[in-house]
Amino acid sequence: MLWKKNQHEAFESGKYSRVHTWYFDGGAEIRASSSPDIIPTPMSDASAVDPEEAFLASVSSCHMLFFLSIAAKKKYIVECYEDHPVGLLKEVKGKKAITVITLSPKVIFKGNYPSTKAIEQMHNLAHSNCFIANSIKANIQIKLI
Repeated sequence: MLWKKNQHEAFESGKYSRVHTWYFDGGAEIRASSSPDIIPTPMSDASAVDPEEAFLASVSSCHMLFFLSIAAKKKYIVECYEDHPVGLLKEVKGKKAITVITLSPKVIFKGNYPSTKAIEQMHNLAHSNCFIANSIKANIQIKLI
């Protein structure tokens, strides 16, 4: 991760850019910023990923990857998996925290379509195996579409 102050910014008065870059193994680089809902533009950049969005995406991605591996082991063919995770930001003991994360996965299967019960079981197993879900305090809800 790298952040640098721009030359003419008034850092000490809080008037500085929150845009920075995340670097990942394999060479991926992602522009990141605080959310403009928290720090107004131009100090934030709405086109960049903010940490809260990345957090929700990480939870959703981890769940999806385990779900796909479980489905494959059970010989179900997943054609498409789509999710739009939502987090509830709430004040807890005087501090803001994401207390609830709702995943709403929409899964399209090809051929042998599993029962609703089998899909629920695969999601439950994916949730219990997800490293990120096992590492956080937020309550994760799975709303099947």
